[in-house]
Amino acid sequence: MMPSLTHRPPTSQQRPAAHFADTLALALVPAACAALLTACQRQVQAPPPMVPEVATVTVARQSVSLNTELPGRTSPFLIADIRPQVNGLILKRLFTEGADVKKGQDLYQIDPAPFQAALDNAKAALGRAEANLPAIQSRVNRYKQALTDKAVSQQDFDDAEAALRQAEADIAYYKATLQTAQINLGYARVTSPISGRIGTSAVTDGAIVTAYQPVPMATIQQLDPIYVDVPQAATDLLRLEQRLKAGQLKRDAASVNKVRLILPDGSPYAQEGTLQFKDVSVDPTTGSVILRMVFPNPDGVLLPGMFVRGVVQEGVNEQAILIPQQTVARDPKGNPVALVVGADGKVQQRHLTLDREIGDQWLVTSGLETGDQLIAEGAQKVRPGMTAKTVPFGQEAKPATPEPASAAASSPAQSN
Repeated sequence: MMPSLTHRPPTSQQRPAAHFADTLALALVPAACAALLTACQRQVQAPPPMVPEVATVTVARQSVSLNTELPGRTSPFLIADIRPQVNGLILKRLFTEGADVKKGQDLYQIDPAPFQAALDNAKAALGRAEANLPAIQSRVNRYKQALTDKAVSQQDFDDAEAALRQAEADIAYYKATLQTAQINLGYARVTSPISGRIGTSAVTDGAIVTAYQPVPMATIQQLDPIYVDVPQAATDLLRLEQRLKAGQLKRDAASVNKVRLILPDGSPYAQEGTLQFKDVSVDPTTGSVILRMVFPNPDGVLLPGMFVRGVVQEGVNEQAILIPQQTVARDPKGNPVALVVGADGKVQQRHLTLDREIGDQWLVTSGLETGDQLIAEGAQKVRPGMTAKTVPFGQEAKPATPEPASAAASSPAQSN
């Protein structure tokens, strides 16, 4: 048989120990609750906000010389198509193709034999006419005296006088014929009318040429100096005149007509040129006006037909605002915008009006004022309305620093 279980009440020694344990458990409950509450407060407390640091440039006005680059082409200062002035046979070419020739230099020799014969014939005819003149003149004089004495009739005197005038006319005619023969003989040597560089020859020795033929025998171009013709839109000219009248631009009298040139490879041309004139009419197909510039070309760097860019000075803007290109962004509509830090440390967005690109900077006509702190680096870390810390552009930006905690946020930690 299993022994029966019976409940025995605690003895007098066991009752005090149980009472002490219950008392100790009740005393530890408040302390545990306080520790748990403190830990929860520390976990709920958020870290202090971070202030982003941005690099800024201070907007300032400065004097800027404004230039315009215009595409254009070179053309010879002088050009001459060489054509014969008489018919004949080319005996010899007297120049080297592609060489420089001087004004008056012989280029071709046309067979002079027929022109020499014509000259000799004219001289003989003139001599015959001049030989008859004295006898006719004497007859007129005698008839004139005899007419006074009624020794000859008036008709005989008139005939003698007419013969004298005819002899004088013959002399004048043969003199002109002689001069023509001399000119034609001179034309047998074809000379250069200008100094310059001659191209290829269209005829060779033994070729037959005709006076004033449509196809030139060769072409000479003067390349020093040389012209550069560039078109400029008529609207740009009007806008420039309006700015000058409004006082936004000022002309420098010393360099108003000075122009520079950029070669096809992008390098600047060493010589400075002069703006010679602006055309007086607008091309109806392009709406542009031709500007003609003259550049010295002593080394022959510029050749006719070369594509170049002319740099024309518009004037000087004494109140220009230039900002780095990296400070300008575009809004969803494509309009230029920039971020600035106001006096209160808040980031603001400004809409800009840009005039042109000058090197690595933009010329701003509206949207910024002197003294504005323009964000150049760190714009991706801020948004309009945020607080930002500024440092001068060019200095290395430091990591973002936390804002100092407020007294209300620090009191629970102090109480712990």
